[in-house]
Amino acid sequence: MLSIEVFLVDAFTVNSRGGNTAGVVWDADPLSDDDKLAIAKKVGYSETAFICNDDVADFNVSFYTVTEEVDFCGHATVAAFSTLMQKGVIRPDRYQQRTKAGILDVEVKEDGQIIMAQQCPRFLRTFDYDEIAPLIGIPASVLSLTQLPVESISTGLPDIIVALPNGYLDKISIDEQKLSAFCLKHNCIGLHAFELNDNKQVNFTASCRNFAPAVGITEEAATGSASGALASYLVKHSDIEDKSYDFIFEQGRAMGCRSEIAVNIERKNDKISRVLVCGFANIKGTILIGDE
Repeated sequence: MLSIEVFLVDAFTVNSRGGNTAGVVWDADPLSDDDKLAIAKKVGYSETAFICNDDVADFNVSFYTVTEEVDFCGHATVAAFSTLMQKGVIRPDRYQQRTKAGILDVEVKEDGQIIMAQQCPRFLRTFDYDEIAPLIGIPASVLSLTQLPVESISTGLPDIIVALPNGYLDKISIDEQKLSAFCLKHNCIGLHAFELNDNKQVNFTASCRNFAPAVGITEEAATGSASGALASYLVKHSDIEDKSYDFIFEQGRAMGCRSEIAVNIERKNDKISRVLVCGFANIKGTILIGDE
């Protein structure tokens, strides 16, 4: 394998700080699947995006964790298209990326914001509180206080959405072995826990934490795909009309690396018809991998 330049990019930053770091490799056409996985392992972040040419879409983008390829990754998409713009490969405009989750629209704004379309949500199944409690170290009696279901939802990747009463998000204690086995059994990537914001002096809808040990992610600071799923969940379980709704989620606070993810949901005829996830990214450096 030739020497490969990997951009290290913080995605879903707040004023160019915080965010979730992804690796980004463009002109990745010569790389095999094994090469990509080897690079992602050496990069060591939750996901690395590999940008290739495509006959139909503007780009073909594949996503690798340190253990395997996944169908889609939100923060790595933001990182990839922000890198392409910052390096002058693309201009602010509308583009399409081919992923294993389908061909998805991406808009690059003049101010550097990346707006990515996700799949409309698939609401897969619900789980009992008793099933989830031992995975996260929060009693089922506490989970039930929210009167909200535990539900697996996919807008590209299936995540288990878990509502917590205020004050319990930072008390989570993950049993990685049990959570990994549970996710593998139920074909989910990970678990996305949230508590709704009850402080009107801050501008975010909910605080979140995401855990996906089954694919090598102990915890990550920003999860774009799960944010689309969470916004869809909130729309589904709210008594609202058909229109457009905006959400802002904070994530990564427990890791000392706060991120901010904006989501727009459009609902028509009692169905969610559009999911857009938005954020900013900042290139913090590069590394060279290969020639070994």
